[in-house]
Amino acid sequence: MNPVRDEIFWGAGDLAHVKVLVGRLLVAALLGAFVGFEREEENKPAGVRTHMLVAIGSALFVLAPVLAGIELANLARVIQGLTIGIGFLGGGVIIKREGQNQIMGLTTAATIWLTAAIGMAVGLGALWAAVCVVCLAWIVLYGIGRLEKRAARNKIHPD
Repeated sequence: MNPVRDEIFWGAGDLAHVKVLVGRLLVAALLGAFVGFEREEENKPAGVRTHMLVAIGSALFVLAPVLAGIELANLARVIQGLTIGIGFLGGGVIIKREGQNQIMGLTTAATIWLTAAIGMAVGLGALWAAVCVVCLAWIVLYGIGRLEKRAARNKIHPD
């Protein structure tokens, strides 16, 4: 055993540790891509790559402390910091159009926030919860989105 290498690459020698880490990060990336895909199709500023990175980062923020054996109270502080911090990233995509009383980017900001929550759930091992949330997000983004577009068309061109 090389103590310097073991200190730098903590856990890399434990195959079970590596499998958990890589597996959860890949699942987080995949689930983030599913949410980001809809934003990409709508030509929004935060698409697939952004949502994947948010999910991976969020998963790592909680996974690394969990694998290191952090206490629950300390993990709660990590989650609180992540939840607050991601709001700043989401806030960056919100735009108020002058003179039009219109705010753009709220749905994209919400998907970034949601993707962070999905990543946290995956990092903590709540994979089914994360998958269920992605399914619900698709229903909201695609299903409700189509209903909204149809309603807007009917306002412009009533039958």
